[in-house]
Amino acid sequence: MANDWMAQGNCADKPPSLFFPSDGVGVEVAKRLCVTCGVRPECLEYALRNRIDHGVWGGTSERERRRILKSRRLHLEADLESDLDMDATTTEPVPRV
Repeated sequence: MANDWMAQGNCADKPPSLFFPSDGVGVEVAKRLCVTCGVRPECLEYALRNRIDHGVWGGTSERERRRILKSRRLHLEADLESDLDMDATTTEPVPRV
């Protein structure tokens, strides 16, 4: 299965409520469990890909994931703009008839 990694996480035997805290202290407790998790990258990518807004995933808070997504979006936009600029400078001028 695509999400088999979930059973291997440090969180697999913990109550889900631990990863959906209502305060900053709870977020830090959950993040500490993620530090040594072997599937942390997969967990983070899962949360980012699925736009999961709540809880601690891959060792990140909701706010941290929003920042990651924004950063990725800005980099993608810059790359696309750069590609368009390169295309514009490498095309041959069209002769006028």
